[in-house]
Amino acid sequence: MTEEASKPIRRRPGGRAARVRQAVLAATMEVLAEKGVARLGIAEVAARAGVNETTVYRRWGNREKLVLDAMLTWSNESIPVPDTGAVRTDFAAFARALAEYLATPTGRAVARAASLGPDDPELAGAWQTFWQSRLDQVGVIVGRAVERGELPADTDTALALELLCSPLQTRSLLGHRPIEPDLPERLADTLLDGLRTGADDRPPGSQGGGPV
Repeated sequence: MTEEASKPIRRRPGGRAARVRQAVLAATMEVLAEKGVARLGIAEVAARAGVNETTVYRRWGNREKLVLDAMLTWSNESIPVPDTGAVRTDFAAFARALAEYLATPTGRAVARAASLGPDDPELAGAWQTFWQSRLDQVGVIVGRAVERGELPADTDTALALELLCSPLQTRSLLGHRPIEPDLPERLADTLLDGLRTGADDRPPGSQGGGPV
């Protein structure tokens, strides 16, 4: 055996398995955007990705896990959680990324599918897991703000993020008003004014947090 032949085979990082995963998740998002979650089938996803159905089942097990993985991966890449050092700019940056996502056909379609919700209990569970996972990820914005003394310790994280995101989702889905370029900053300011005013209006000793 030659010295060259005895060398271990070095596989390039992100080889075939990574390419297959990327292709399947991209195909899942395509079908989701075109047909909605209720009509998404693994056979069609596999065909679009250029892989066998067995490959999809072997890796993800079922449709619910596939949808969940695709949604979380797509959201993490398209709407990353910012860390600018200040809660206002974190809120504004996240809102801007969401607005840009909702301006894409896939973003609008996914938001529409999420607003309707699937009738299938198992798919509904996947959606719930997705929303909770994203809340846990994005909630660090509020957690960091509390540690810095920018927000009170009892700030309702879920409510704060709903108030930040809902106007963008409403405008995107209903289309009755455009998303102006400065809207993310205005939403961040309005949200912070409300959170801080609410903290100031509470009885003394009820906040439990540092100075705002």
